[in-house]
Amino acid sequence: MSPSTKRREFITLLGGAAAWPLAARAQQTERVRRLAVLMYPARDDPEGQARIAAFLDSLEQLGWTDGRNVRIDIRWPAGFGADRVRQDASELVAAAPDVILATGNIATAPLQQLTRTVPIVFVVTADPVSNGYVASRDQIERAVSEFARGSNGGLIVTAGGVVVVHRKLFIALAARHRLPTVYWNRMYVADGGLISYGPDTIDQYRRAAAYVDRILKGEKPADLPVQAPTRYDLAINFKTARALGLEVPPTLLALADEVIE
Repeated sequence: MSPSTKRREFITLLGGAAAWPLAARAQQTERVRRLAVLMYPARDDPEGQARIAAFLDSLEQLGWTDGRNVRIDIRWPAGFGADRVRQDASELVAAAPDVILATGNIATAPLQQLTRTVPIVFVVTADPVSNGYVASRDQIERAVSEFARGSNGGLIVTAGGVVVVHRKLFIALAARHRLPTVYWNRMYVADGGLISYGPDTIDQYRRAAAYVDRILKGEKPADLPVQAPTRYDLAINFKTARALGLEVPPTLLALADEVIE
């Protein structure tokens, strides 16, 4: 090997060695962003776990990994009253996050008042009846039982924190009073409800990650478009239909995205 070749190899090696500390320093000084997540349903609810898993998986695919370049603080509710929302929101805001992801009807006025300077991403469902306050089990049972006294009745259960937390109660009451009931989400059908049609909430949490990504990269929340659901699912519990003595038309079965036997 000629002296000039050895010299070139030495210079190349020296240049690479000089770059190593620079790369290490760049990695060490990467800014860790903070994300606060106010979730529902509860931590031990399979639906809540599926939602947060979809969100975190999508966020990681976009380059944000908890413990590396983002710190994620997730709060699971112990209750849904306004006071509890204020407490959770206050604790999250005190942590000085870059973005807050607030989901469901817990994204209410108390939270918004406490987070005027922090960008918020909502995954919102309407809950005009409870408006953020949880009705008791006794109140729900009395209301459904009173309604069931009428003839040829049926229920439509819309979205909201009350019916998510107490969904098994609604399903049990519908079965007890033999009320055909349509729900807003397939999780009710999976738990024994008759039929559901509504947005794919897991997909909404997946898509919420893209909003968080854009905000963390500097886009202004006010400039982001309103994002409506794009996927809707029809689910039918065939076993429940038989228990109610209902015959499901073949055309409806053919349209269903999921039929639970």
